[in-house]
Amino acid sequence: MARFCPLFSSSSGNCTYIGNSAGGILIDVGVSAKRTKEALLNIGVDPCTIKAIFVTHEHSDHINGLRVFAGSNNIDIYASAGTLRGLLEKGIISGKAAYEIPLQGIEAAGMFIKPFHTSHDANESFGYTIMTSDERRISIATDTGILTDEIMNAIYGSDLIMIESNHDVAMLQNGPYQYWLKRRILSDLGHLSNDTCAAAVRTLVNGGTTRVFLGHLSKENNYPPLAYQTTYAALCEIGAQEGKDYILKVAGTHDSEKLTVF
Repeated sequence: MARFCPLFSSSSGNCTYIGNSAGGILIDVGVSAKRTKEALLNIGVDPCTIKAIFVTHEHSDHINGLRVFAGSNNIDIYASAGTLRGLLEKGIISGKAAYEIPLQGIEAAGMFIKPFHTSHDANESFGYTIMTSDERRISIATDTGILTDEIMNAIYGSDLIMIESNHDVAMLQNGPYQYWLKRRILSDLGHLSNDTCAAAVRTLVNGGTTRVFLGHLSKENNYPPLAYQTTYAALCEIGAQEGKDYILKVAGTHDSEKLTVF
C-alpha cells in the first residue's frame, strides 16, 4: 500500500513523506531535524526507515533541516545539478552523500522517483513523480509560477497529486508585501494562484486523479478555506462529486496531517 503525508506545507517550511512496505522517502526537509523526526513519529514512521531525501530547490523553506536530518540518519540526498550547487554554496551538503538525480529517474525505498523541471526563481527547481511498488502514482508540483507542458505531462494521470495553491491574487495585490515581492510571486518564476491551481486540478481529476492536496499556501495571502473553495468550485463545474470522484484536502491543516494509505 502507498502511504503519503504532507508533514509540513507552507511558506514557513515544507516536508512530505511518501512510503510503502520497503521504507520511505522525504521530499524536502524545510523545518528543523527535531520537528521532522517528531512529525514522522506522530504518523507512526520510524525516521530510520527513510532511505533518501529528494530536494525540490535550495530555498530555505525547503532545506532548513536538511543538513542535520540527513547527517544524523545517514540518508542520501538527491537533487538537480543546479540545486546541488546551491546546497554546496550554502554549506548544506559539504561532506554529505549528495547525488544528481538523472532525468530518467532512480529507484529508492522500493519506489521509482522521476523528476521534472518547475518554473521558479531557483538554480534548477524540480518536482517529482513517484511510482510505488503497487503501481500507485504520486506527484509533487509546488513552487512554480506556471504549469508548463512538461509539468502537466509529468503529473497527469497521477492517483494522488500535491499541487501548489499559494495565493489569492486579490489578497496579494492589496496586501502589505512590497511591490517587487508581489511581482516576483505573480511572475512565471513565482508561485501558483488559487485560480490557476483550480483550473489544473479540474484537468487532473478529469484525467483520473482521485486524491488532491493543495500545498504551499501563503500565510499572508491566502486562507485554507479560500484555497479549498476555489478548487472545489472548479470541480463542481465539471460535475465531479467530492467523496465519490475525488478527495480534496489542504496540506498543512490538521485534517491533512494524517497518514493517507491507499
